[in-house]
Amino acid sequence: MSDSRAQGGRRGFLRHTLAVLGAGVAALAGPPLLAAPAVQVEGLRAERRGAGVRLVFTLSGPTEHKLFRLANPERVVIDFSHARLRRGARLALPPLPGIRRLRHAPWQDHDLRVVLDLTGPVTPLSRLRRRADGRSEVVVDLQPPAASRPVKTLDEAAPPPRELVVVIDPGHGGRDPGAIGQRGTREKDIVLRIARQLEALLRREPGFRPVLTRRDDTFLSLRERIRRARAAHADLFISIHADASPNRKATGSSVYVLSEHGASSEAARLLAASQNAVDELIGVDVEQQDPMLAEVLLDLSQRHAIEASHQVASALLRELDKVGSVHSRRVERAGFVVLKSPDVPSVLVETAFISNPREERRLLTRSHRRKIAKALLRGIRAYFRAHPPEGSVLAGTAPREHVIRPGETLSAIASRYRVSLRQLRRANGLSSDLVRPGQRLRIPRHDT
Repeated sequence: MSDSRAQGGRRGFLRHTLAVLGAGVAALAGPPLLAAPAVQVEGLRAERRGAGVRLVFTLSGPTEHKLFRLANPERVVIDFSHARLRRGARLALPPLPGIRRLRHAPWQDHDLRVVLDLTGPVTPLSRLRRRADGRSEVVVDLQPPAASRPVKTLDEAAPPPRELVVVIDPGHGGRDPGAIGQRGTREKDIVLRIARQLEALLRREPGFRPVLTRRDDTFLSLRERIRRARAAHADLFISIHADASPNRKATGSSVYVLSEHGASSEAARLLAASQNAVDELIGVDVEQQDPMLAEVLLDLSQRHAIEASHQVASALLRELDKVGSVHSRRVERAGFVVLKSPDVPSVLVETAFISNPREERRLLTRSHRRKIAKALLRGIRAYFRAHPPEGSVLAGTAPREHVIRPGETLSAIASRYRVSLRQLRRANGLSSDLVRPGQRLRIPRHDT
């Protein structure tokens, strides 16, 4: 397949330029700590506290932090001074009231910034507490204002859970046939058939709403595909292709997410070309905020989308490996234009090599195309079950937690929640049925 790569300035140049234009934002960060080694943020746990939420960040040692709010839309920002995220650590949240998502990124070279996107105003409070093992914890409490918690009447019932929108993009189309196999098979035709099969499968899947960028042999520009995904308020964008290579022996599937250079060039394009586009993406009126802050929030949005894209891509790759060989066992990164939506997790799937005569023959059979579509469905389903967005249908079926009481057995707990022992063990990484009082178990959704 062929695709254009966006060109743009390097991220360092962008940051330098925006820093000159908006040096005032430096007041948001504390003074640099040059001598001391960086503190590592090791993890995060969260829990409900009455009507509010408590977040506890575990740090390798004590450090200063700053907490502040941003409005329109509502956000809470935590800056950890002279800190970085420990390699391999993840800052992830389960579905919690009032929090839409969490984003994080390096800030001012030596700090770590965490942004909480909220559904409404809160009163944030924080404190640092030291632990006996030498580590420290930053405790952040988010309490909704008393005025925002009126008693709901029947007429003010919560809105129904929403379906997850998966935008399926059959590559090429119209005057762009894509790659062509030895038998004259055109990539644009094959990927449209796979996309339609995936659409049909997702329509039967509770909690999902599939949307096709094209339903027939129509040419769409790469930017138009992104525009359609954002217009549909996509939770996921998946572009389907068939690979080609001069080496006719090349085989297997590949899955791509956006590269760091691709993200940098897209940020530069957005910030330079359209203030309105940035306002819409990050929810900040750039005229009322420092330009450097706009760049940081855009960067956070991109990082969150790319991290989610990588998780989706890994799930897809595992399922495609069950259908046939994979060309690369790791998620690949590239600057494909269709992956550049800064706020939508986006992946590009190369289903097979149409230039390989054997794989071309398989792609021409409906049964094999259906196997590919089913593999993509399983990968999409696995990702969203593990990371259900708040307010979605799947969030209501997200894993629960059970604290074991004295005398309880694993089999009795499985029976109570109507899940199998095998599923309960797998969800908690248990190799036996031995449990102890006080132990916390993740309770997955029912077997399907």
